[in-house]
Amino acid sequence: MANIRDPYHVLGVSRSASAEDIKKAYRKLAKEHHPDLKPGNAGNEERFKEISAAYSVLSDPEKRARFDRGEIDGSGAERHSGHRSYSSSSARGRTHARHQAEDPFAKFDGNDDWFSDLFSGGRRKRPESGGAGGAGVKAKGTDIAYSVTVPFIEAAVGSKRRISLSSGKSIDVAIPPGTENEQKLRLKGQGLPGLGGAPAGDAIVEVHVEPHPHFTRQDGDIHVEVPVTLNEAILGATIRVPTVSGPVAVKVPPGSNTGSVLRLRGKGVVSQKTKQTGDQYVKLKVVLPDPPDAELVQFMEKWAAKRSYDVRKKAGLE
Repeated sequence: MANIRDPYHVLGVSRSASAEDIKKAYRKLAKEHHPDLKPGNAGNEERFKEISAAYSVLSDPEKRARFDRGEIDGSGAERHSGHRSYSSSSARGRTHARHQAEDPFAKFDGNDDWFSDLFSGGRRKRPESGGAGGAGVKAKGTDIAYSVTVPFIEAAVGSKRRISLSSGKSIDVAIPPGTENEQKLRLKGQGLPGLGGAPAGDAIVEVHVEPHPHFTRQDGDIHVEVPVTLNEAILGATIRVPTVSGPVAVKVPPGSNTGSVLRLRGKGVVSQKTKQTGDQYVKLKVVLPDPPDAELVQFMEKWAAKRSYDVRKKAGLE
């Protein structure tokens, strides 16, 4: 590495910095300048090598002490001028030190969780052949998480949402019919680029479905409560009922009551479990006139004087 700089200056720490301070400084800089985050940026790659070389020296107590004494330079290589020579075994050690300094991945074989968490592929492969800068390294790119919010109806019937990727590109994401709240959609190859020709990571889009004022969902079935008038409930009627795909005509049988449930086959949504379309269940709720109708009150007074029925006793509440 040309123009070897002081490793303390490279990491931005003082000469009295503790081992923990050095480690924290290195982690911060390594995350900022890793080649995955700025693919194709040669200047950034050189900066990453320089950071790795500096840490290789300062993270080793013996090498740090030797650098402080002026015996080795910032890459870990011997300073020959004015210093005693070493044995052949020491020379081999110097070769190994230089290799570590030049290989940004030499100190990382997946042992540091913080480093492997930076990549979706987890453990990094070591270079298969020599050379500075991690030549031959291959690793899948990092997955990136996104989120979108869609209305209940759009999630039920399907729609599209445009999102902006970290690369600056915008794409349309298809929201499949029957998408559930917090369901995750995987967009292949839309994450960070891979290293050494490995595939890019994916974009993971979490869908948040807004609640609906009337509809609720249970798997593929839709439930809704619909009010009916007293005369519709007693005499029967045809009413319009909302569904996720639009209103439909529904027959209310004569004598219907609050709590009566009508089933509309095939009017639900696609179940994520069975991939079949569910049904819609319509729960009726009888609603009296508001304000009360005087004529209806008079009729009920006459009717109740001759007839009566005990609903609470039948329900077991007395």
